[in-house]
Amino acid sequence: MPDGHDLFMCPTHTDRERTLDICDLSKMFGGLRAVSDFTMSVPQDGLYGLIGPNGAGKTTVFNMITGIYEPSDGSIQFAGKEINGLSPHVITLAGIARTFQNIRLFQNLNVLDNVRIAFHQHAGHGLLEGITRLGRFGQRERVITESAQDLLAVFGLQDRQFEIAKNLPYGAQRRLEIARALAAEPRLLLLDEPAAGMNPAETEELMAMIHFIRDRFKLTILLIEHQMRVVMGICEWITVMDFGQVIARGTPRDIQNNEKVVEAYLGTQVGRERLHAS
Repeated sequence: MPDGHDLFMCPTHTDRERTLDICDLSKMFGGLRAVSDFTMSVPQDGLYGLIGPNGAGKTTVFNMITGIYEPSDGSIQFAGKEINGLSPHVITLAGIARTFQNIRLFQNLNVLDNVRIAFHQHAGHGLLEGITRLGRFGQRERVITESAQDLLAVFGLQDRQFEIAKNLPYGAQRRLEIARALAAEPRLLLLDEPAAGMNPAETEELMAMIHFIRDRFKLTILLIEHQMRVVMGICEWITVMDFGQVIARGTPRDIQNNEKVVEAYLGTQVGRERLHAS
């Protein structure tokens, strides 16, 4: 196998437009290097996984992509444009949305308003119109409400639109969080452990839903996930991190049979059983 960056480039990328290009990305926290020389390319409409043991640096990578952390070194390009150093709001407007490992909803607002708020960043009316509720404001508010209701219907939440978000079952809260992310009209969707806390039936529904939203909304999806059943079941290509570095990249079958990856998951035998749990 070649040395250097050739190890980390997917051979199937050559004939597909790339949505995300990350090169030699690093992040230092004081004297601790949380991520080191991370390189990854994700093609348009790809469904990719980023995995690794706890503390491997996966969420730090997500936080750099979305502007929560500024990289110490390296480059992040989205749709061919550098996004290093941009604020999270600007990056969201550019077309990147995410969910979080710990669900982040407006817990005391109803389901509909959670999604309506996300649509408002594309509202298009001025401050004066918003204060006076004249001009385009009323028309745009009706459009936002209808769009939010349409999105809730996609996720089977239309009959719960007036329920308070915190009162929804766990799986429904996860669906609401993804619906809210899609209201930002992204081209790239980052999912941070979407199956966390789900039971087997909810996990099966989630896997089908991720495929569905990728195809329905024509998105590129990059996900972090610890449930190997999800990763191996839906991802086309997987990047594996350990101690802040990429240790492997390949198809699900490649990853299941990669000894470095197996060892990273708690030892050879346990790691092999976990990676084949799908």
